[in-house]
Amino acid sequence: MNRLTTSVLIALVAGLFFIPFLGGVHLFDWDEINFAEISREMIVLKDYLRVHVDFKPFWEKPPFFFWLQVIAMKIFGVGEFAARFPNAICGIITLILLYLLGERLFNRRFGLIWVATYLGSVLPHLYFRSGIIDPWFNLWIFIGLNGIIFFRWKKDKFGFKLPQNKWFYLLLGGFLLGMGVLTKGPVAFLIVCLVLGVYFLLNGFRLFISPLHFLVYALMTSVVTLCWYGLETWQHGPWFINEFIKYNYRLFSTPDAGHAGFFGYHFVILFFGCFPASTFAIRALSFRSETGETDYQRDYQKWMVILFWVVLILFSIVKSKIVHYSSMCYFPLTYLATLTIYRMWTGKVVFNGWMKAGVIISGGAFVLATIGMPIASHWIGAIQAAIAPDDTFAAANLDAKVHWTGWEALPGVFLIGVIFLGVRFLSHRNYERGIVTLFIGTAFFSTFTLWLFINRIEGYSQEAAIRFFEQRQGEDCYIVTWAYRSYAPYFYARQQPERNPKSYDKDWVVRSPEVDRPAYVIGKNYVEAELDTIPTLQKIGKENGFVFYKRK
Repeated sequence: MNRLTTSVLIALVAGLFFIPFLGGVHLFDWDEINFAEISREMIVLKDYLRVHVDFKPFWEKPPFFFWLQVIAMKIFGVGEFAARFPNAICGIITLILLYLLGERLFNRRFGLIWVATYLGSVLPHLYFRSGIIDPWFNLWIFIGLNGIIFFRWKKDKFGFKLPQNKWFYLLLGGFLLGMGVLTKGPVAFLIVCLVLGVYFLLNGFRLFISPLHFLVYALMTSVVTLCWYGLETWQHGPWFINEFIKYNYRLFSTPDAGHAGFFGYHFVILFFGCFPASTFAIRALSFRSETGETDYQRDYQKWMVILFWVVLILFSIVKSKIVHYSSMCYFPLTYLATLTIYRMWTGKVVFNGWMKAGVIISGGAFVLATIGMPIASHWIGAIQAAIAPDDTFAAANLDAKVHWTGWEALPGVFLIGVIFLGVRFLSHRNYERGIVTLFIGTAFFSTFTLWLFINRIEGYSQEAAIRFFEQRQGEDCYIVTWAYRSYAPYFYARQQPERNPKSYDKDWVVRSPEVDRPAYVIGKNYVEAELDTIPTLQKIGKENGFVFYKRK
């Protein structure tokens, strides 16, 4: 089977996993709704160069990902499916690229294993079904870094067949990295520079890229980014750049919006979230190579180890702890897992006891969660009593009328079988069956779990609020979230830009006699007593921890 045929088959399989059910559940606050609202406002304002939220300029993100969402919304309409569709396409492209790269580095088998480890690891799989920026951001960084790697191999004659001259790979890498900066910001360039710096140190301070070559690479990155950053600055001055720098400094230096966590947060996330690849990756998280591997294979392992540790340590230092901050690790982690599995297949590594334990422990967490949640649904009262003294809102969330049948435990039972058979096959060196069972089985587990659980999770978390906002669609009104932050009113009430500028002041909307249209207020139950004392407000309902008011 040739490369083209294999790539088409990978695209079909990826499409079957990533595209169905994209619109089956509302977008989640914050990031998914935030990004979709930016794209919706681009369409409403017919302004595709500037980023807005609540029809005010927004400085936290550059626009590339929103352009993709706008295209999807133009095709499919404004909604959840269109908001998530770009990442499904990113998933298809990513798996094809991993196959082609793995096949060039080793052979067809290696490429297919790499596809399986990425498709069949929980978080990497689920992120292609989301509406967040990171899948595209990570892809641009990864292939941008590969441009530098290929440049170095071509320049120093590593023996890796590259049909173009070295300048082609250098310029292409800079262009692709520039797309990463245009997707989420200069942290893309920071990550690559840190990787290059660590590689330089570990290479005995020998220059593998001259200052001139690096300058050309950086200039190419800058040319791409200036196509938008430069235009934004020319049209509106340095405001966006200044605010963007302040925002990113705040993310690095403080736990933004309450997203705090301990130093080892991302270590835990990657070990459990990237089940089952994480266990196999541990074996290759060093510069140790095996006999018979080429110079470029050993060198690529070094690059991937450095990339993994740079990203992991960088975002462990960052004060804001959010799951997807370490998602750039998915590329090197799945590569290193593939390397271990391939070495097992070729008899250089043994599937030993600690690997079995790692697979069972990391997979066991998902088994416990998927079987435990339906069981816990019968003990809601006891759970509420336990958490109510500390979090009345969370306790009230559990009042949601969520129907559990018991069949929701089936993915957990299925995963037990996947782990048992996968470990058994690998222990008996039946690697083809072991890899297919463990990784493709986990991909199906992720899909089944998403179908059965995501609507129920939303039922407890945000459905009452989203329903309230949807009921306001078409109504010329103001909606205020009191004492909490949400992008959901903008997107799900389909709010429009024609409004009194004073309405951006919540106190004016709530208390002023000059309000020129109906106004609604939504808060969480811990501010209910405060809202009850405001004479201009009339309570119109409460549900699952949310309280709803309307101006009298």
